Amino acid sequence: MKSLSKIIATFFGVGYFPVAPGTLTSLIVVLLYKFYLHSLSWPFYLLLLFLLFLVGIFTSTKYSLEIKKHDPRRIVIDEAFGQLLVLFRIGESWGTGWLPLLSCFLLFRIFDIIKPYPIKKVETLPEGWGIVMDDLVAAVYAGVIINLYLLLKFYFL
Repeated sequence: MKSLSKIIATFFGVGYFPVAPGTLTSLIVVLLYKFYLHSLSWPFYLLLLFLLFLVGIFTSTKYSLEIKKHDPRRIVIDEAFGQLLVLFRIGESWGTGWLPLLSCFLLFRIFDIIKPYPIKKVETLPEGWGIVMDDLVAAVYAGVIINLYLLLKFYFL
């Protein structure tokens, strides 16, 4: 089970990339969304998000305890979950072109990196909860901005 937790927590080894493994994971997820996941019906997409959330917490906890670090750079399953959350139903409202996808990617990465309140505070939750929940909040921030833009665009442009 240790090796399976390691494989999943590092998003199949992407977490070992020497430069910005979280950003690379998010980019891979955007590409997976662009070419495959955008066509999932929303109930299946939600199921995928829910499973990724639970598996992310479990494997992040196991692997971080194994290597005795709270939130190591190698654990990137949380970025995969967060990026997928931002992309939820974006194709229905904005399309699956590169502009909406890159906007979701950039906003999520900005919030995940700068960690405005309460993201930094949420990160202090114990074990895998803190690892995954900070990305959930960063995804919510990014999603709110994307949806505000879409709302303003719809009513004013």
